[in-house]
Amino acid sequence: MANSYSALGRWFEYLNDDCGYEQWSQYLIDALEKLGADGNGVDIGCGNGYFTRALNKRGYCTIGIDVSAEMLSRAQELCLKEGVRTEFLLGDITKLKLNFKAGFAVAVNDCINYVPKNKLKSAFASVHGCLKKGAPFIFDISSAYKLKNVLANNLFGEDRDELTYLWFNTLESDSVTMDLTLFEKRKDGAYIRRDERHVQYIYEEEEISSALEECGFCVRTEGHLGGSKKERINFICTRL
Repeated sequence: MANSYSALGRWFEYLNDDCGYEQWSQYLIDALEKLGADGNGVDIGCGNGYFTRALNKRGYCTIGIDVSAEMLSRAQELCLKEGVRTEFLLGDITKLKLNFKAGFAVAVNDCINYVPKNKLKSAFASVHGCLKKGAPFIFDISSAYKLKNVLANNLFGEDRDELTYLWFNTLESDSVTMDLTLFEKRKDGAYIRRDERHVQYIYEEEEISSALEECGFCVRTEGHLGGSKKERINFICTRL
């Protein structure tokens, strides 16, 4: 997990420009408003910080946390570019520590899929310990169906002006190993090759819900943006 996004870190948001960031962030904002979240929170696994920036722009004082220094470096660049003032911290959800009690937490776009099976409860317990009583915790996972039937044992790739990548996925017993090769174009026209490996763990909805409840959360679920659960499942939780 520590090596994930060392190569892809500065390109992640750029390559995901078709994922519906604006609609996705509005979904989070609407959910937080319905749950009465207060103005101080944390975006766990914030990546390049799109959701951190979106929440801050709507008045939610949100800091971003990620395990990738490369991700956070790009997040800071984008905040500066858009005039958003916030803080980014290098940190792991399984050992999350804050110097304040947060009024909400979000973890968007597969953060929990990166948590190994033997650390799942530690992750949820650490989030619980950082939240105020009654505070919401909203996150999503790629479903078992998506990992097993859409991503596993498939090859994906894309050729853009600045970057070309190849993405190979291999199904393991309880996870999918993702090997990425990136060719980054230099100013002189030559390319730099960089490789990295990701592992996403396969979780069933009931497995996640049970772990959350054991760690002191009230849980409900729905599909992506309130729709189908086939490929993505959202967990809308409240700290008891």
